Amino acid sequence: MNQAFLTILSTLGVSGLINLAVAEGGFCSASSSIIDSGSGTNQLYWKATNPTLSPSHLQDLPGFTRSVFKRDHALITPESHVFSPLPEWTLTSGAYLITPAMGSHFVMYLARMQENSLSGLPPYDAERFIFVVHGDVTLTNVSGTSHKLMVDSYAYLPPNSHHSIRCNASATLVVFERRHSYLDNLPTEQIVGSTDQQPLLETPGEVFQLRKLIPTFLSYDFNIHIMDFQPGEYLNVKEVHYNQHGLLLLEGQGIYRLGDSWYPVQAGDVIWMAPFVPQWYAALGKTRSRYLLYKDVNRNPL
Repeated sequence: MNQAFLTILSTLGVSGLINLAVAEGGFCSASSSIIDSGSGTNQLYWKATNPTLSPSHLQDLPGFTRSVFKRDHALITPESHVFSPLPEWTLTSGAYLITPAMGSHFVMYLARMQENSLSGLPPYDAERFIFVVHGDVTLTNVSGTSHKLMVDSYAYLPPNSHHSIRCNASATLVVFERRHSYLDNLPTEQIVGSTDQQPLLETPGEVFQLRKLIPTFLSYDFNIHIMDFQPGEYLNVKEVHYNQHGLLLLEGQGIYRLGDSWYPVQAGDVIWMAPFVPQWYAALGKTRSRYLLYKDVNRNPL
């Protein structure tokens, strides 16, 4: 860990958070994003669905949660997830983590699919993005074309496009949905891919690695970023902007600043960031941090 960096954080009054965040994490990674779902704890992102701070570790701390909800941000941690049957899905339970009830213009939820489960369709005019964090599923569109999506694979489904997601064993998806904001009748198209297929993009003035999972064409009104930080790396820009974010930490641990608060975070944590909330991240621990980030783009705020 860079000593100068730790000294800076200490002067900001977060030394206690540093001690918590640099504790042994035991996080695992893999060299390929397409991995056999039967690989157990060696599977990529296994820590996102099996966090260190799970309910079984909290039985002697009744009422404890790291989750926080404020006017301009929220930290939703795994011990406070509430799963229930997903409407119109079969044999699938879901936990809604970000919804318009908190001020967002999109929905983010986890979908736990069981053996022989099947997805429902999003609401009319809603587009959908799915990302596989555990197991594998089969995506089939209205023409009958099928794609097998494994861990680290994803798909974008345009609004009002009929499709199905089927699971033969078990899988966990993170799902984003929002009412599509049409622009000059520019169409969007189905996209299927995996993170390792996407090129690293330049990040002037920053040290993190960036991949974008959706094309930057004007027709798309949001994008999904995958951002990688090595231990000790942090955002140079202290961001304050009009965009909203929904974030899932896939690997690692660190410190996230939201407004005037500083939060220790780890794989499995979800964050909502409202427009103009000050935001900043530093990766701590012994392995890389990777997070998946929703960001609205290509539309005039008016």
